[in-house]
Amino acid sequence: MATPNATMTKFGYPSGLVAETAYWSVQVRPAQATLGALVLVCKDPVTAFSDISPQAHAEMKVLVERIERCLKKAFTYDKINWLMLMMVDPDVHFHVLPRYATARTFGDLEFTDPGWPAAPNIGFNPPLGPTTLADLTAHLKRVWADVG
Repeated sequence: MATPNATMTKFGYPSGLVAETAYWSVQVRPAQATLGALVLVCKDPVTAFSDISPQAHAEMKVLVERIERCLKKAFTYDKINWLMLMMVDPDVHFHVLPRYATARTFGDLEFTDPGWPAAPNIGFNPPLGPTTLADLTAHLKRVWADVG
């Protein structure tokens, strides 16, 4: 594991870690605006997307494909949104939001997508039980390994 940057830490590194490469961290987004929401955080010490290293760019292609396969297998999303906002958290990162036309369940919880079919409601943060994020992380780690 790497020394985390501030954005990785804010999003729960290492407890929410699904996967990690030399240049990126794939983490469960603690605020599950939609079921399976992730963040993809660059480890390069930069605050502009255009400044990430060529190596980070190359790794990103592979990770985008694997994230989409993982989330499709885990929750059969209808669409996927990749948001690069970087207003509050300056390190280069994406919010990865699977989108759903109908509700999905995980464990004993039902998740809706209140923004569907328009822009996602990234402020939506349904209350989760104390183990839900840990269970979700473990589930996505297993699926990540399957789609490798």
